[in-house]
Amino acid sequence: MTTRKAAHKDLPRMPITTIPSTKVVTGFWRTFRPTLDESKCIKCRICWKFCPDVSISMTDDSFPAFDYEHCKGCGICANECPRKAIIMVMEE
Repeated sequence: MTTRKAAHKDLPRMPITTIPSTKVVTGFWRTFRPTLDESKCIKCRICWKFCPDVSISMTDDSFPAFDYEHCKGCGICANECPRKAIIMVMEE
């Protein structure tokens, strides 16, 4: 008995976009937004590493900077921060 390997035809159909995610503004979905307390930040870049939307860049001083046009407010950066330097605040 042989087992057949899965092929692309076996995958379920799903919508995809042909537009790069950097061109699509999605920040308006957010209910909470991340804010940084620089006095607590140890510049470890863990927030940058875990951000699923690539919405965190590092400043010249190595602090995280949030791209609010693309950040969806998931809070992963705040949850992963070892010093709790990132706080999620309600959007106004």
